[in-house]
Amino acid sequence: MMFDGLLGVVVAAILVVMILRAAVRILPEYERGVVFRLGRVTGPPRGPGLILLIPIVDRLMRVSLRTVTMDIPPQDIITRDNVTVRVNAVTYFRVLDPHRAVLEIENYHFATSQIAQTTLRSIIGQANLDELLISRDQINQRLQEIIDGLTDPWGVKVSLVEVKDVELPDTMRRAMARQAEAERERRAKVIHALGEKEAAETLADAAGLLEAHPAGLQLRMLQTMTEVAAEQNSTLIFPLPMELLRLLERHGRPAEG
Repeated sequence: MMFDGLLGVVVAAILVVMILRAAVRILPEYERGVVFRLGRVTGPPRGPGLILLIPIVDRLMRVSLRTVTMDIPPQDIITRDNVTVRVNAVTYFRVLDPHRAVLEIENYHFATSQIAQTTLRSIIGQANLDELLISRDQINQRLQEIIDGLTDPWGVKVSLVEVKDVELPDTMRRAMARQAEAERERRAKVIHALGEKEAAETLADAAGLLEAHPAGLQLRMLQTMTEVAAEQNSTLIFPLPMELLRLLERHGRPAEG
């Protein structure tokens, strides 16, 4: 009899523990619970903290409110200018409404991943290669707006979409390298031509000043003679006065006529 009584106490204790385990839930701060009572949602999302349930009658579904980082697998996409690229991206999203995330979609993680992949293919396919390489911020913003609009009925907020890497074919990379090299050569030639133009304009201005001031030309000639004499060479310089050159020029013009 004593053994039967002890066995009854043990069984009763086990039943109590099982009931408490089925009736008590503890949710952390980043989780909310959607309670189904006989198949119907009851009240607002529960949590965080201690939650009491009716065993067998209530069923709890946990929903995390933390931001999820999800990679978008690499996609082979043909751009608008018929260039095949391989693009991968990353998206950040979180649940804002646990009720809709449970009731409106079976698996919001998988659904968001599929929406992100199809939207990435669509947006990249509408852009040129130059836009994809230069205007990546605008493409990221368009991706975020479109994906967020599609996931909003599920209570999911897409906060950011970033294109991580764009892989180009080898032929396209070589063509872009040749184009960049040609562009650098063009800029070098333009800069050289601008330098020649500025030098010619400066020489023309200097010639005009020397022609207006003959004494300045004599001083420049003396400075040149001083520089040449300081180099210890055998060069001999015989300066001619400018007045003599002008006199020869004036007497030579009638003979030419």
